[in-house]
Amino acid sequence: MQWIHDYQLFLFDFDGLLVNTEEVHFAAYRKMCKNRGFDLKWSFDRYCQAAHYRAEDLKEQIYAEFPALRAQEPDWKVLYGEKKAIMVDLLERGAIHLMPGVENLLKALADAQITRVIVTHSPSELIQVIRQQQPIFDTINHWITRENYTHPKPHPECYQLAIKKFAKEGDRIIGFEDTPRGLSALMETEAQPIMITTVKYPEIPSYMKKGVLLYPSLLDIKDSVSA
Repeated sequence: MQWIHDYQLFLFDFDGLLVNTEEVHFAAYRKMCKNRGFDLKWSFDRYCQAAHYRAEDLKEQIYAEFPALRAQEPDWKVLYGEKKAIMVDLLERGAIHLMPGVENLLKALADAQITRVIVTHSPSELIQVIRQQQPIFDTINHWITRENYTHPKPHPECYQLAIKKFAKEGDRIIGFEDTPRGLSALMETEAQPIMITTVKYPEIPSYMKKGVLLYPSLLDIKDSVSA
């Protein structure tokens, strides 16, 4: 894993990149709908296409799928609260596992004493539940969670904050994302953007023309990483 020494600061998204929480989010939305009498038959890829662009897209598309759900409960905050409670229950039951390659990469970064930062939309309460189950995350130097910034991705504020706080002059910076929304935020910084996904987002070719490197998983990064 010699390539990690080409960079002095590593920035990581969390959900869907390091842990399978995107799958758990999807399961929680399906259970929320089922509890109210609706069967969300989307594939995981279909869910990703709805959830990983604008914050409002998932709400709009679920309501479009089930107009009767909107009539039953027009306040999305209520439905989101139900989904969040289901999510916490699933996490506490141990529904989380690491994504491929995560443990080896984080151990290598810790051994090399390279600065690494998690930059996530998730609140600290959910992060703490996951960290109790996955001690590898105790090797992470720094965490920026939803409470630490104002504007959510795709606004670059969270990544700009991480770089301002933890990058030193002359550092080469690399960042990892798995969604278009997160990648858009990362691309607004000086970090080398890496997209880790198997979802066929239509924008991927245009991202790659702009210097984004694409890998199916962290396991597939074996050589020098530079655009």
